[in-house]
Amino acid sequence: MTDGADAPPVIILKGVTMSNIYKSRKYVILFLAPAFLFLIVYLYYPFFVNIYGSFRQIKNLGSYGTRWNDPLLENYIKLFTDPVVFTSLKNTFFMIIATIFGQVGIALVLSLLVDNIERGTQFFRTVYFFPIVISATALGLLFNLIFLYDKGMLNQFLELFGKADLTDWKGEKLAIFTMVLPVVWQYVGFYFVILETGLNNISQELYESAAIDGATRLQRVFYISIPLLRNVICTCMTLGVTGALKVFDLPWTMFPKGMPLKETFLTGTYMYYQTMEAKNVDYGSTLAILIVVLGVIISKVTRSVFRESEDI
Repeated sequence: MTDGADAPPVIILKGVTMSNIYKSRKYVILFLAPAFLFLIVYLYYPFFVNIYGSFRQIKNLGSYGTRWNDPLLENYIKLFTDPVVFTSLKNTFFMIIATIFGQVGIALVLSLLVDNIERGTQFFRTVYFFPIVISATALGLLFNLIFLYDKGMLNQFLELFGKADLTDWKGEKLAIFTMVLPVVWQYVGFYFVILETGLNNISQELYESAAIDGATRLQRVFYISIPLLRNVICTCMTLGVTGALKVFDLPWTMFPKGMPLKETFLTGTYMYYQTMEAKNVDYGSTLAILIVVLGVIISKVTRSVFRESEDI
């Protein structure tokens, strides 16, 4: 029989032991309340104010407008007739495709490669993650210097290899590719870290057993790594698709106000332009609602297509 002094101490909180505190709903609500209050103040309240503002005439931020729109759905009618909205949606759809195949796809390949090397893993993790810690504004200025028509780095390389005609990287034909490429490059490291963490959580015993049974390294990747990463890949897809709808800072730095072409607007940059530059705060609120609605719909579709497995 053990002495009572050897027993582990029991923490008492108003008559409830720590072993039972999680069974009491009133204590769970106590801990959840601050986070819920934060969401109400900084997420849900602004969202409903946005809905209210989309039906009024507002020219200055922070005001509730002078009067209701006439007709009431004026901004929503404009939303479906504004050609720039359709351009921004087209560009955003292209950004979503680039996110799926460029960001998540490349990150998956890199994480699998790094996971299968014995030396230098920490070096590659640092190198691939590094772009995400750099300010998007700084990256935008950097890529502007790379894509400059006159004396830009790329055109200087082309001249060095004998190409006489300079390429207008920010012109009508290549502008969207010039804008998407830096965004893809910056966020590959973000998804790389998530996927690499998922790979580290896979038991090494599975790989050892497969190797004993004669499975090659490539077979282990296709029949162990990728199937067990299904849920992690699904999460990355959802984050990437919804993030593409909101991307703003880097494209705005490279193509402020959609210039030099109005063809370079994304949903996020066009919303900012209408709100801060054109001073159509009410129409900017309508565009913000469009982004939220599209985000909810597309995330649901993405999770249905890349359905998570409960067996993993």
